[in-house]
Amino acid sequence: MIMATKMEMRPGRYAPVNGLSMYYEIHGAGRPLVLLHGAFMTIEGSFQRMLPTLAETRQVLAVEQQAHGRTADIDRPLTYGGMAADTVALLRHLGVSEADIFGYSMGAAIALEIAVRHPDVVHKLVLASPSYTREGSYPEMYEGEENLKPEDLAGTPFAEEYARTAPNPDAWPRLIEKVKQLDREFRGWTAEEIRSIRAPTLVIIGDSDVTRPEHAVEIFRLLGGGVPGDIVGLPASRLAVLPGTTHITLIDRTDWLLAMIGEFLDAPAPEAGGA
Repeated sequence: MIMATKMEMRPGRYAPVNGLSMYYEIHGAGRPLVLLHGAFMTIEGSFQRMLPTLAETRQVLAVEQQAHGRTADIDRPLTYGGMAADTVALLRHLGVSEADIFGYSMGAAIALEIAVRHPDVVHKLVLASPSYTREGSYPEMYEGEENLKPEDLAGTPFAEEYARTAPNPDAWPRLIEKVKQLDREFRGWTAEEIRSIRAPTLVIIGDSDVTRPEHAVEIFRLLGGGVPGDIVGLPASRLAVLPGTTHITLIDRTDWLLAMIGEFLDAPAPEAGGA
């Protein structure tokens, strides 16, 4: 059954997943590409400007995580393990055995958890603004979030999209507290776990992101990057640092992202070098 938001029609459906009624959309046809949004965001808020182009050549599966957008909250905390398990269960519900995965911010952490815990599901990985340890992000980010109150986001696209799409708009303060707890308790993954990822990975950050540039380079190296490609061959993974770009504005660099992501997903695996 086609579902609708309060203000517009969307090609969405709901699936019973781990106690959730999880909202998802399917656009286009071809190799599956899963889109995982950022914290406090929706499918539209993270990917609306890119989604039509991505769906021209692939089947885009966009999901909204627990307590976000049209997926109502349930009585459990937000954890990366839980959201990754929900996403994998949804793919199994849809009969998708393997997919490319593109995650932004919180979605990048969910994608990392899937790649580490469910490697058979992942064909290629796109991580926008990822951190695999707490130290990978600037402390100012955590300090600012710890002091965040609902009124601080009043009038922002985050609050407006939540009010427009959420089954229970009054639950906005609870979502804020759950995201704060998610980041407060974040411990990340070990270097060995990141190194174990076999899927070719594109790491993208802004040069003024909340992810430290040196941390993005560290992830890239753990994934087989940081080699003289002319001598040993290109690694399977790639690194992009977008100039003049913050964490929030990264997802709006549509032309750059589409060019890089499309070429990466379509490219054959390198014959030599890298993990």
